[in-house]
Amino acid sequence: MPEDRVDRRLAAIFAGDIAGYSRLMGADEEGTLRQLKVHRKELVDPKITEHRGRIVKTTGDGILVEFVSVVDAVRCAVDIQRGMAGRNVEVATDKRIQFRIGINVGDIISDDNDIYGDGVNVAARLEALADPGGIMVSRAVHDQVRDKLSFGFEDMGEQTVKNIARPIGVHRVSLVETAPQTVVKSTSAAEKSDLLTSSRPSIAVLPFANMSGDPEQEYFADGIVEEIITALSHLRWLSVIARNSSFTYKGKSVDLKQVGRDLSVRYILEGSVRKSGNRVRITGQLIDTATGAHLWADRFDGAIEDIFDLQDQVTAKVISAIAPKLEQAEIERAKRKPTESLNAYDYFLRGMASLHQWTKESNDEALRLFPRSIELDPGFASAYGMAAWCYVWRKVNGWMSNNELAEVVRLARRAVELGPDDAVALSGGGYALVFVAHDLDDGPAFIERALALNPNLSWALHSSGWTKAMLGDPDAAIKHLTHAMRLSPLDSLSFRAQGGIAFAHFLAGRYEEAITWAEAALRERPNYAAALRELAAAAALIGRLPEAQRAMARLREIDPTRRVSTVKDWLPLRRPDDLKRLQEGLRKAGLPE
Repeated sequence: MPEDRVDRRLAAIFAGDIAGYSRLMGADEEGTLRQLKVHRKELVDPKITEHRGRIVKTTGDGILVEFVSVVDAVRCAVDIQRGMAGRNVEVATDKRIQFRIGINVGDIISDDNDIYGDGVNVAARLEALADPGGIMVSRAVHDQVRDKLSFGFEDMGEQTVKNIARPIGVHRVSLVETAPQTVVKSTSAAEKSDLLTSSRPSIAVLPFANMSGDPEQEYFADGIVEEIITALSHLRWLSVIARNSSFTYKGKSVDLKQVGRDLSVRYILEGSVRKSGNRVRITGQLIDTATGAHLWADRFDGAIEDIFDLQDQVTAKVISAIAPKLEQAEIERAKRKPTESLNAYDYFLRGMASLHQWTKESNDEALRLFPRSIELDPGFASAYGMAAWCYVWRKVNGWMSNNELAEVVRLARRAVELGPDDAVALSGGGYALVFVAHDLDDGPAFIERALALNPNLSWALHSSGWTKAMLGDPDAAIKHLTHAMRLSPLDSLSFRAQGGIAFAHFLAGRYEEAITWAEAALRERPNYAAALRELAAAAALIGRLPEAQRAMARLREIDPTRRVSTVKDWLPLRRPDDLKRLQEGLRKAGLPE
């Protein structure tokens, strides 16, 4: 008789275990088992089922899962690690259950519902290489999924591991997703996140602790950090995470290695600010997220009138630590002194703190504070620029009245006049001219200059993306908005970038992609009028009328005054055909004339 045939097949293998399991069990055996059972029931097992995986076996702290699709395996792993990160936010660090996951694709042998072979062994070795809360994949996995998924990958080189004869090519998976998956399939490898694949160093500046003993001084500490971010972002060779993402960690106890993975950065700057009377102390420490090593730590003391010099010292220390051979000219270019008036600067910081709350009341307060700053220093370009940008947010949310237009133009023109080398003033004033005043000649030029001065400025990238779309260059719009999301992956305002990308796809005639991105924006902000507009128009033009009508009904609930005849007032479009097509789609979706 012929020998029994061995059952071999190609599969994606997911191996996971719990970091520090023995320590957790030693400290609280019953509590650990209870937590693990809840995590398995509510998160891990449902995600495996959702992504069509088969649990082969479990051990006390481990799990082995087989997937037919390597894409499903990676998506499942990312969903589990994201879910666990959220569950662990309120848990003390020494009590957190954190999984390590390794994924490989290869030939396996199946026998009695168990699986064996090198494909399984390599997955287990990758799991052992992963950090707590992290995912490691083999080169074979990376090569199969890199153009199908929107997660970043960091090449960790070849690793020699126990009982595997040959070195393994290893890649670390970033948990940050930069685009809806249905769109990413058409994205080229060259467009993947440069924070991971570029040779440029990358950094996030976390909110500094306010050590002043006065909660009212919180705005001052936040303002110092924002100024340091802006100074660092002037450097073309450095990728700097935008404020809106780094500030999501404000007030939280964080694992800096995990933050590095979440934001895909090599370095993190953290510190504290103490303001007491006329004295200020800034402390800072720079951490390498790969190793957890402190590259430097220092403190900077001075009088309140020395605040700009103290910021410059922190910035220079960061730059020299990351790139010690950098020319001093580069360091000097990162320094700036926005105003000679410390009182004007204080009102500016208060205005920025109010603006970042994104409510009508806080916007009104910012428009009270920025003019106070201007009164104290009539040459303060950034204050004019941010005051002008307040009106952009007012128009987006329907808070603006028609009699405010002249004031917007005045503020914007003054900002760009006073700040020809101030990227904040140029981008704020430039986009106010574009979006509020419908100036498609001067406004775009000012935004372009802002990006030339500061290519990492998130404000400018958002403004440029939307402006490029309105000018009729949707592909350039998508490029700038995608880059903005890469620099601010956790941004609470990412729906604006997603809505802009949806609009750009609509203008390019890619209606399915427009719908996908509009839906992504609406998941974050269900009443975002621009995304509802784009969803309604795109769905109507490809015959998905029920979907279009539902979106239009929601849009009209938010703003019953909208009409086809007023579309041109919402946003300026240089190409007449773009306006006609948008009007046609909205008309078919049910918008009255």
